Amino acid sequence: MTVTIGRRELLVALSGAAAWPLAARAQQPERVRRIDIMSGVRESDPDAMARYTALRQVLQQLGWSEGRNIRFDYRFGMAGNRDLMRKYVAELIALQPDVILAAGTPTVGALQSATRTVPIVFAGIIDPVGSGLVASLARPGGNTTGFISYEYGLSVKWLQLLKEIAPAVTRIGVVREAGSPAGIGLWAAMQGAASTLKTELSPVDIRDEGDIVRLIGAFAHEPNSGLIVTSAGLTITHRDQISTVAARQRLPAVYSFRYFVIGGGLLSYGPDEVDSYRQAAGYIDRILKGEKPANLPVQAPTKYDLVINLKTAKALGLEVPSTLLARADEVIE
Repeated sequence: MTVTIGRRELLVALSGAAAWPLAARAQQPERVRRIDIMSGVRESDPDAMARYTALRQVLQQLGWSEGRNIRFDYRFGMAGNRDLMRKYVAELIALQPDVILAAGTPTVGALQSATRTVPIVFAGIIDPVGSGLVASLARPGGNTTGFISYEYGLSVKWLQLLKEIAPAVTRIGVVREAGSPAGIGLWAAMQGAASTLKTELSPVDIRDEGDIVRLIGAFAHEPNSGLIVTSAGLTITHRDQISTVAARQRLPAVYSFRYFVIGGGLLSYGPDEVDSYRQAAGYIDRILKGEKPANLPVQAPTKYDLVINLKTAKALGLEVPSTLLARADEVIE
């Protein structure tokens, strides 16, 4: 028996058959890209969470939706613990991420030791060239690029601000994480300006939380003392303890980020870290779409904010100069 198909029926059948692959493709889920995040601070740190919230918001604006086409894996809280850091690095690399976001020079260095192929975007780095993380700021090379917090020269500004708000200070303890290359570089930059400002610098190298009370307390025994607290995993993680000890010892202190002052510190001068994570989201987007970290220049902040806590100044018996108040971007009363 012969079945005759008319021209109209044949065209309908062929067009339907052609549509089947398209329909099948439309029903396939999007490929989920994996973003790993490493940070030395604790997972409960509210300022860290604000940074990662900003990162996710920008990624969403760029078309990346968690649960649809991206997923995150986090590792927190390894500041000062190199063994835990190496463990977390191994765990995240094993997950075969598409890109890793990392904060801090030791963390990025550990990641580079584990992989030279997985793209790494960093934030919170001070001297990536001097640390050997990138070949140059303009042309990073390799698998790593990102956003620096500031250059070493900013530490001279901290020194000047401390003398401006507390002119009687002649001894300055530089609180830094023991063994941190950034702490060494910041120290070297400050040394050149210390004699001009008639101040003497002393290192306060902390290795764990217990060192904070002991070492800062020991430094505070002599009069006319003050502190400069550099940014590192341990100083950021234990910032509340540091500002509490500084207040108890009546030590004027200058910090690198606003959240130190929100927590009771006297004065800070530094960049908006949340903004650097927004920018990092842009680099992650570009890498996920095919660009190479080697071709994305390392960027520095374009603006630094001066924040003063008048309540803390009053408790320390300091009268903040009107000229300094006029320059402040934010005053906490």
